[in-house]
Amino acid sequence: MTVPTNFGEKQKETLLKAARDAGLEIMQLISEPIAAALAYDARPEATVQDKIIVVADLGGTRSDVTIIASRSGMYTILATAHDYEFAGTRLDQVLMDHFAKEFMKKHTVDPRKNPRSLAKLKQEAEATKKALSLGNNANFSVESLAEGYDFASTVNRLRFEMLARKVFDGFNRMIEGAVKKAGLDVLDIDEVILSGGTSHIPRIAANLAGIFPKSTSILAPATSPIAINPAELQARGAALQASLVQEYEAGDIEQSTHPAVTTVKHITNAIGVLTVGPDGDEVFTPVVAPETAVPARRTVHMRVPAEGGDVLIKVAEGGTHIKVTKPEPKRKAEAAGKADGSDSDSDSDSDSEETREMIWNIGRPLAEAAIRGVKKGAKVEVTINVMADLGVTVTAREVGGKGGVRGNVKAA
Repeated sequence: MTVPTNFGEKQKETLLKAARDAGLEIMQLISEPIAAALAYDARPEATVQDKIIVVADLGGTRSDVTIIASRSGMYTILATAHDYEFAGTRLDQVLMDHFAKEFMKKHTVDPRKNPRSLAKLKQEAEATKKALSLGNNANFSVESLAEGYDFASTVNRLRFEMLARKVFDGFNRMIEGAVKKAGLDVLDIDEVILSGGTSHIPRIAANLAGIFPKSTSILAPATSPIAINPAELQARGAALQASLVQEYEAGDIEQSTHPAVTTVKHITNAIGVLTVGPDGDEVFTPVVAPETAVPARRTVHMRVPAEGGDVLIKVAEGGTHIKVTKPEPKRKAEAAGKADGSDSDSDSDSDSEETREMIWNIGRPLAEAAIRGVKKGAKVEVTINVMADLGVTVTAREVGGKGGVRGNVKAA
């Protein structure tokens, strides 16, 4: 069974008691965003790879955003955000206000002031919102909306998106805020999963496609043909997890979900190898990605000089920063020459765009290892093992050769 990320122990105990009283056997409680991520990662065609995932659960009365680090099939929650203001009911309210004003223009009666009329207005507004998620136009029709007056109107998707622009902007700010809360940038995100019924709205997915780089997968019905129904994600993930643990003994399940196991430590910075680039500068190659849960073990094969010989391996921590390149300002002469407005608006827009790229910074050095007499054309294998206490063991050897170098680095 799935639970929100901000559920406390008392809430979980109460939920389990209610389930037992209803005759249900709950094998395990898992977080809702983890279930959504599992629903995608457990598909037969999916490949297990290290990535940073944003799970945006946009429901009717509440929205939750969770940043997850997936490392070798292990999920670590990095940050969460919860909001009751920006949710599906706010979009319903936008349509209710729009059609109420249209009704008032014709009949000078506000249907929102009568409970029965308000209920009719709300029900039809929600149906209209769902229709606009599937098509470009929707009809709004209520029989005897207020004081015996029938009401019928239409609205298109573009008009709805303009009316609800502030709500959509609120979703964007919430997701960007959760990414910043995790100490990350949008360029760090590999995958965005939209969950919850409100995620069916195409404008939400389109906005996120504009916020995140093209390399980030936006998994939503409007942007991906392989997207799973957002309203079913958590149920699918819970069912998949149940199928994985159904053969376990109850004691084994409890042991595997003990806080000492599920709340594991993870490294903050990446650990990688330094190599010399073509221009003579040191280049950082990450081997163990940041936010990896420990213990963790990663191996990388590195090329050596074609002629072989002695090889020096340097291992260090590394971090990222975002390099922003702004366009050069136009010269005054050019500005004066273009004062007649002959250039198109698209040219001026392209000139004002800035580019952003992720750059690795070399941090604290951890170890150096020298391997002598490497054969011509051979490769060197470097294994980095991060222990549970955050200590690091580095092993370096020639691939196919005997011996090697091994050393330990104590946790800082």
